[in-house]
Amino acid sequence: MSVAQDSSTKRVYVRLLNEGTNVYRPAEAIVVGESAVRLVAPADYDPEDEEWEFKPGEIVRLEGRTLDGREALVAVSLAGAS
Repeated sequence: MSVAQDSSTKRVYVRLLNEGTNVYRPAEAIVVGESAVRLVAPADYDPEDEEWEFKPGEIVRLEGRTLDGREALVAVSLAGAS
């Protein structure tokens, strides 16, 4: 069930806002630095339908978290934010 990826891309998760519960959206991300990735909009991305905590095109830092009993890379902050 894993997606084939090269070393320059990663499967990451972005929290959706205003959903009433914690919801994470899988997304692809391009590695741009040692600890930073640029989020890529999926083909079905609709900003009118879902509000991402970090928008496609933004560079974010990732943190390992457990989602639904599985380890996942989650976007936690903008790469330039401290």
